[in-house]
Amino acid sequence: MAGASGGGIGFRIGLSYRLRDSFDRTMKRSQLEAHRKTLLALRDEILREAAIPLEPARRDPTRVGADEDEQPLTEMLQVIASNRNRNRATELARIEAALRRIDENPDDFGLCQECEEEISERRLAAMPYVERCVDCQSAEDGPRGGTRRHLTDYR
Repeated sequence: MAGASGGGIGFRIGLSYRLRDSFDRTMKRSQLEAHRKTLLALRDEILREAAIPLEPARRDPTRVGADEDEQPLTEMLQVIASNRNRNRATELARIEAALRRIDENPDDFGLCQECEEEISERRLAAMPYVERCVDCQSAEDGPRGGTRRHLTDYR
């Protein structure tokens, strides 16, 4: 009798694990689809916005004695536009890579590519294209503000 009830409990526990595992995979699929939709929306937003054009430093090369502030201002605007275009291209590449990870190996999406631990859901919700957990990304970035001097350094 004890053996029969033990088997029943074991069966129920095994069934419970299988149901929970199935539920986790179902939740994972719904989360993957939510991340896919977010990534596609981000990609569409980037593609919808055209790259910022870089204006030439001088519009009329024959003009002499132009406003002295115009040249540095134009150069500064060129640098800002160039940086923004480069950042958008980088973000677009990361979004495309995340979409490929979802398509090619959905079980690994959301795992850190360095330590293979799960990336927190809050981090993925904020940036669904991330490849590393906070700890590994922090190690990759190095210490923040390492070169900044404090007033007490000048004593």
